[in-house]
Amino acid sequence: MNNYKLTIQYDGGRYKGWQRLGNGDTTVQGKIENVLTELAGEKIEIIGSGRTDAGVHAHAQIANFKMRKNVTEDEVMHYLNRYLPNDISVVDVTLIHDRFHARYNAKDKTYLYKIWNVQYPHPFMRKYSMHVEEKLDIEKMRKASQYFLGKHDFTSYSNAKSKKKSMVREIYSLEINENAGFIEIKVRGTGFLYNMVRKIVGTLIEVGLGEIDAAAIPSILESKERIQTGRMADAEGLYLEKVGF
Repeated sequence: MNNYKLTIQYDGGRYKGWQRLGNGDTTVQGKIENVLTELAGEKIEIIGSGRTDAGVHAHAQIANFKMRKNVTEDEVMHYLNRYLPNDISVVDVTLIHDRFHARYNAKDKTYLYKIWNVQYPHPFMRKYSMHVEEKLDIEKMRKASQYFLGKHDFTSYSNAKSKKKSMVREIYSLEINENAGFIEIKVRGTGFLYNMVRKIVGTLIEVGLGEIDAAAIPSILESKERIQTGRMADAEGLYLEKVGF
């Protein structure tokens, strides 16, 4: 049994997220599994490093799958890119040791969020960034970002349905940079809850607009009340940037 590691890029705009739903026709995982099943001649299930929400993109999603058929790395990559839709690309295929597991072996994840912070809309990036026309105060946002660093219970910043699993996550770094009208927010941590990054970015936007004070963030975290968080940033501005192993 061969174990293949995939590095995948995708435009999530027309998909209902990464995770397979039913027949899988509207998810990234489902599309890839359907093609691999044809290649293998048997039912193939792939394991992703994590789930991305509907509309979210990926620069480097990592996944793995096992297949009995002996196929080279190049053959797998060529077959996938030939038959996948052109908004999904497999940029690397590696035969890896049998115990590699894309989800369990992942040590950290990095997400990137793009905000177009100019008065007029960006016609070429409207599907790949969130437009905020009012000028954001970057320094206030950077100050606010420091409150998210470290280990916290992020219940307030998640829409996760299950309350049985731990909501504690650790954020290692949160960087905010501005370049040619774009504000890029890059956050790296052990892992992220459902909608967590988008809700954090939403709070940072509110701080940048002067709608809330950065000093309110600790009490929002401590409350563990989702109603305490305000806006949630749009899905199209979010990218899974990197997975560390």
